Amino acid sequence: MLLDTPTLYYRAYFALPESIAAPDGRPVNAVRGTLDFISHLVTHYRPDHLIACFDAAWRPAFRVELLPSYKTHRVAEEAPAGSDGTAVEEVPDTLTPQVDMLLEMLAAFGIADGWAEGFEADDAIAAYAAQHRAAHGGDGGSAPVDVVTGDRDMFQLVDDASGVRVFNIARGVAKLEIMDDAALDAKYGVTGSQYADFATLRGDASDGLPGVAGIGEKTAATLLAEYGSLTQLRAAAEDATSPLKPAVRKKLDAAHDYLAVAPDVVRVRAEAPTSPVDPALPTAPKHPDTLQKLTEQYGLAGPVKRLTKALAAG
Repeated sequence: MLLDTPTLYYRAYFALPESIAAPDGRPVNAVRGTLDFISHLVTHYRPDHLIACFDAAWRPAFRVELLPSYKTHRVAEEAPAGSDGTAVEEVPDTLTPQVDMLLEMLAAFGIADGWAEGFEADDAIAAYAAQHRAAHGGDGGSAPVDVVTGDRDMFQLVDDASGVRVFNIARGVAKLEIMDDAALDAKYGVTGSQYADFATLRGDASDGLPGVAGIGEKTAATLLAEYGSLTQLRAAAEDATSPLKPAVRKKLDAAHDYLAVAPDVVRVRAEAPTSPVDPALPTAPKHPDTLQKLTEQYGLAGPVKRLTKALAAG
């Protein structure tokens, strides 16, 4: 199981009140909620291995160079650039410290945190999934992978043959939607391998992707069903003898510059350089003394007890 951890802690932060605080008054609502989310996932889906993936770079330079509008609306206004000169993400002041608290708690439990230097959590997830499949000969039946996220872009990883499913938590962790090939086809009319092309055509305002003007989800799915991929669709648009409708050809031509770069922005990078981890999920806290100190320091007795119980049940 691979966790899109930023999705989890953002959801927890905004779902729970800041009045949930440590004895010293610091809010711990995001930490508490994330630990409880993990408890729920472990209890109900019993993964043998689990990696909590994080953003090493929330807005990677290579994506911004290709498409300057990428995540522009999330850049903090008047915020100083980071130490590497990149834009700083607009994050609530009381959330940022909780990410470090969460990492401390995960380490005390012995739950792996995964990163890909210079890349987003999405890329780290894709890379760890690819590594897991490769280690098991690509046999999805014996080495399934469940990706937990609220990001639709991750649907591009869905592949029954490789045993990859996406647990979509857009409606909440307790109401997650399991996306496999059949669910993806029923919802969007595309396959996992087509989803990145589908998202490129449709666009995604949350990521600053404008899409192709005049082409929505239904038209995008129809075009991909007919032509198979964005590459083949663009080739048809440039072929004056192809049966592509003139109106669609005009829309694709108007978006030529965008379509030349957007696929490389949308595609998650399975080749991203990940940090080495031991993904085995422990059945008991790895560092109980440290965990006890952190539990008292942050006032998280309830969530720690629930996660400890969930791990022991495995």
